[in-house]
Amino acid sequence: MHLLHLPTQPSMIGQAHIRSHRPAVSTRYWSLRNAFLSCAAFAAVLLPHPIFAAPAGQSVETASSAEMALRYAQADRFAGRSLAEMVDNTTIAPKFVGQGEKAGLLYQTGNWKRASYVFLDLATMQKREIATSASLMAATGRPNETEPDISNVYYDPTSSTIYFQAAGKSWTMAAGEAAKAIPSTAPASMDLPSPDGKTRIVARNFNLYAVDVASGREVALTTDGTREQPYGRPIPHLPDMLRANSEEPDMPVSAIWSPDSRYLLTWRLDVRGVRKLSMTQQNPPGEFYPRSFSYIYPLAGARVLPQSQRLTIDVAAAMKSGQAKIIPLAIPSESILYPSPPDMGWQDGKVRAQWTERGYKQIAVYHADPATGKSTIVAHESVKPLVTVTSSMIMPAPKLGGELSISERTGWAQLYLVHPNDPDGGTPLTKGEWEVLSVDHIADDRKSLLVTGVGREAKRNPYWRSLYRVATNGSSITELTPEPLDHDVSISDDGRWIVDEMSSPTSPTRSVLRDGATGKIIMELAKADMSRLMAAGYTPPEPFKGVAADGKTPIYGMLYRPANFDPKKNYPIIDNVYTGPTTTDVPATWNETIRVSGNSVAQLGAIVVMIDGTGTSRRGQKFRLPAYENLGEVGLDDHISLIRQMAQKYPYMDTQRVGVFGGSAGGYDTARFLLRRPDFFNVGVSSAGNHELRLDKTWWPEVSMGDADDAIWEANSNISVAGNLQGKLLLVHGDIDDNVPITASYRLAKALIDAGRDVDMIVMPNTGHGIYQPFYVRKMRDYFTRHLLGETPPPLPPVKGKAQAATQ
Repeated sequence: MHLLHLPTQPSMIGQAHIRSHRPAVSTRYWSLRNAFLSCAAFAAVLLPHPIFAAPAGQSVETASSAEMALRYAQADRFAGRSLAEMVDNTTIAPKFVGQGEKAGLLYQTGNWKRASYVFLDLATMQKREIATSASLMAATGRPNETEPDISNVYYDPTSSTIYFQAAGKSWTMAAGEAAKAIPSTAPASMDLPSPDGKTRIVARNFNLYAVDVASGREVALTTDGTREQPYGRPIPHLPDMLRANSEEPDMPVSAIWSPDSRYLLTWRLDVRGVRKLSMTQQNPPGEFYPRSFSYIYPLAGARVLPQSQRLTIDVAAAMKSGQAKIIPLAIPSESILYPSPPDMGWQDGKVRAQWTERGYKQIAVYHADPATGKSTIVAHESVKPLVTVTSSMIMPAPKLGGELSISERTGWAQLYLVHPNDPDGGTPLTKGEWEVLSVDHIADDRKSLLVTGVGREAKRNPYWRSLYRVATNGSSITELTPEPLDHDVSISDDGRWIVDEMSSPTSPTRSVLRDGATGKIIMELAKADMSRLMAAGYTPPEPFKGVAADGKTPIYGMLYRPANFDPKKNYPIIDNVYTGPTTTDVPATWNETIRVSGNSVAQLGAIVVMIDGTGTSRRGQKFRLPAYENLGEVGLDDHISLIRQMAQKYPYMDTQRVGVFGGSAGGYDTARFLLRRPDFFNVGVSSAGNHELRLDKTWWPEVSMGDADDAIWEANSNISVAGNLQGKLLLVHGDIDDNVPITASYRLAKALIDAGRDVDMIVMPNTGHGIYQPFYVRKMRDYFTRHLLGETPPPLPPVKGKAQAATQ
């Protein structure tokens, strides 16, 4: 085993196609610092042991060092921001802003480096540019910045004020080319002010206190909070600890005021008996010595998980009497499947809370009286073998007098209106063998709603989204986006306007404004310009349709070829893998297609493929169920089947030389493919893999594994099949990964060593879950170049500055 701990540099160039498989509310953190060589410090490079062979009757051409250098340069050009800089208007980031006569649409044209921010007045249909990325950077005092870091741009048409973020700060400026932005200097407050501004809630010593703003008088709302059972305090994330250099960082109060400022809705955490993880950061920025942290992270398959109990407190009464009364809500204690607060809020004077049973056996929505704690189930979902929350949802619909539920009770994710008096029933609003993905708008007249769905239209890619108007009595459904493309829509609050960014992997994005009632196109807002990309020699990818390993189920894939592609040559195959099941992998839009790392990796001289086999989402429950208690096998043979079908159509694809790479669950897949099908997959680069599912956060594995027993967990662990390795495997993991702890890669490395197998491993210092740094990208390229292409990687570019002087 060759184990390297090496320093990294952050960059978007060469970003790996990696998924965090975290809830959408989560945030990634990356940092960097110098590092040290560990036990294999003598191994300056990974020793080359190429695994490649020419098919019978064919030879594999070798490339010169100069040729490989050109390939690497081309790979850089077609990676991340470098590629994105060559295409304009792939997405316009639309935002509806303002109200009434001032209502408008803010959108962006150009690309990340040269952006123009345009305001469309919806009353007059007149457009005007309100800012550019250059003018915003100049307003922050950095006019010569070559790589703008502008984000979260918002425009208030009433005050003609622009809000945006840059350089880690929030800025405010008046619209105008020469305006100067003012940074926000107010520190983030951990307190929770009431809606009327008279009271604020503070947390101290694991308890909650109400403070009268006018007088400063304080009343204790809770008194028995402890470190293991705090009130209004969620489980801290590891990055929060790292920033604060403390296992108990300051955190905002986790509670929600009632709109009338009377009640506080909060919860109590219970982590008694929960096993902790530990992490040592070997190179803390600005510190000489390592630092260690113990932290709570709910793990899949664990017998004891953190629990949450919802409660209310009448704060108004407490401020009058000086004493508070805790009102526990009659809702079962809920297992915390990820470090975040429970799902709850206010609706029509009552508490609305969604409760999920461990193993996803059932989901219930409760309405509770904040004064008494009494509760009622108003919607309930239970589907065998489990409720797949990534394909189902329950959302409040007070306009319609109930809850809207996307349910797989028929085997397909369809929409139902569930009434409180029949929580297990509901009026079906849609039906058929297609999937509703989201409810996007409910009409004020309550007669219709807008939903996004996939797979309804015949002879169309089943993954392409379309927008539909659905009658709330279930009598009709009308498609508003009829073009045979994927439709990424944004809808104004009043439902009058629709922005549609339509595209496909072979059709660049066209962004239009539509009438919300009819879907009629009102005007074109922007159209993607790919002329610079094509002039750079870009070869567009090719969608591919075939059948799964069962010989009959249609599945879809994508092929990426190098810019200098020659069908007379012989090319190895590299599978960019993510078998799901919580999502899909193959790009369905133009924007996704040009941003995946297959564009870059193919430039090494390979055909890169992406495949959605059985077990992935958006194709119905039957298509996805092969993943149930079977994450270690699902989709594996489908990938092999489709690769062979591709090679049968295109003989230049060499099935004797097949590599695979992926990140996160794709890192798990990468190792799994080599370990379970060593006769087909030769070389793999696995980054941030959750190789032992029981060392991953609870929600992600259990959404497919349910409440599996230990034997099933063991069968799906990469550690259990480590002895099968025959090819070359590189494991890469960040040492402060808070999403998939590095323990998983260490465990697999040890199992491979114990089994007498050879493995290479790189630990990325001060790196979290997102591994995309240039050093990693270079090592991945080198690994495939040596072991799959049978070539020698080009030499590293010369070092500069102090490092260069030190070598002279």
